[in-house]
Amino acid sequence: MLKVMFLCTGNSCRSQMAEGFARSLGEGLIEAHSAGLMAAGVNPRAIAVMEEAGIDISRQRSREIDPNLLKTMDIVITLCDNAAEACPVTPPAIQRIHWPVKDPVGAVGTGEEIMKEFRRARDEIRKKVEGFVRDLPPAVPTSRT
Repeated sequence: MLKVMFLCTGNSCRSQMAEGFARSLGEGLIEAHSAGLMAAGVNPRAIAVMEEAGIDISRQRSREIDPNLLKTMDIVITLCDNAAEACPVTPPAIQRIHWPVKDPVGAVGTGEEIMKEFRRARDEIRKKVEGFVRDLPPAVPTSRT
């Protein structure tokens, strides 16, 4: 099973959504984790829009990057420039991928306008995870199995 960690700044929204999609869409192929430069708690709006997509992330927890766990990953995927720049150094065997997704947490406007931004981020992340899972080789090789 491929070990993948999704990283963003607060581990409250984008990385949580990516973890949820990877667990669902990559079931049996991916062991998904997420973390952040800090733990800001899982955003209730992220939980709500993922529920709309049929994925429950309400039991996921916001975590800071654990350097020891990070070193066991096969792939690290950053979802914001801040995480990409501040992520701890990983061994060369760990593939790093960057998916810059605009953070919906800073959205302003009416409740519905803010939710629209969360849905935009959710849909963008879903497409990226779908493509990632689709492109996995039939027998996923890992450097740690």
